[in-house]
Amino acid sequence: MKKSRLLVGLASALTLGMLAAGCGGGGGESGSGGGTLTLGNIGWDENIALSNLTKVALEEELGYDEVELTTLDVGPLFQGVSSGDLDAFQDVWLPNHDDYLSQVEENVELLDPWYESETRYGIAVPDYMDNIRSLADLNEAGVDQITGIEPGAAFHAQIRDEVIPTYNLDLTLAESSTPAMLAELERAYENEEPIVFLGWSPHWMNDRYDFHYLEDPENAQGDFDEPSQLRSIVRADLQEDDPVAYAFLSAVTMNEDEMNNLQDMIQEEGPDDPTAGAAAWMEENRDVVDPWIEAGRQAQEQARAE
Repeated sequence: MKKSRLLVGLASALTLGMLAAGCGGGGGESGSGGGTLTLGNIGWDENIALSNLTKVALEEELGYDEVELTTLDVGPLFQGVSSGDLDAFQDVWLPNHDDYLSQVEENVELLDPWYESETRYGIAVPDYMDNIRSLADLNEAGVDQITGIEPGAAFHAQIRDEVIPTYNLDLTLAESSTPAMLAELERAYENEEPIVFLGWSPHWMNDRYDFHYLEDPENAQGDFDEPSQLRSIVRADLQEDDPVAYAFLSAVTMNEDEMNNLQDMIQEEGPDDPTAGAAAWMEENRDVVDPWIEAGRQAQEQARAE
């Protein structure tokens, strides 16, 4: 969260500059559906699941030629929606992403929360490390690092600047990626080896592994371990340019069971092609997705009438 705006701006310019010609402006000339849409993707499993479900629904049900998913670090994602190079980003965790949002709030629209359940987020360990219950116990965990996720993740600065010094921990934060962290968790879990990692829900890890989030008596994690709202941001002019996509994105709602089940199906169908799992899940859960599609169709009919 405390990365400088200069670094974020440079990353955004270098990465997103190459995308400007092909991104944004979805919905076709009439704004009645069709055309293209570009969604930012942070690479987290809930974001992969929801953005691919959005892609399948818009392409198969609302006539979009292409919904492109562009994976970036968190800072460039916010900057990309702000600049209009991205049409939307569907995995805003608040208050975790408050700092990023504050930098772009004049140029984006924050939609209502789409996640209806209570999130969980924080530093965690497997249940077989039953003697480690608190962040204060981590020097006795038998590890020398906290296994993190993507560089630039909002929680990382809090771990480095607050958690480690507050508890005088002899651990470092190892940044990698979400898939790499999950692979390391699976390896350690199978062998009952000690590991300290970042856990959150919604995520299929909560179904696959038995683990617990660590207590934080000094509140060094700040607001990060408090329940968050999961929301979407869209570029400021999306409602005017593409009312169909805007209506669809605004109508999306999911609970924990639905989201975790969607993620599980993507894993089962093959994570290398998440659209296959998203399409299969959509067909089995039309009661969840149909109201979103209907919102898009109503906006489509209104745009055509105008």
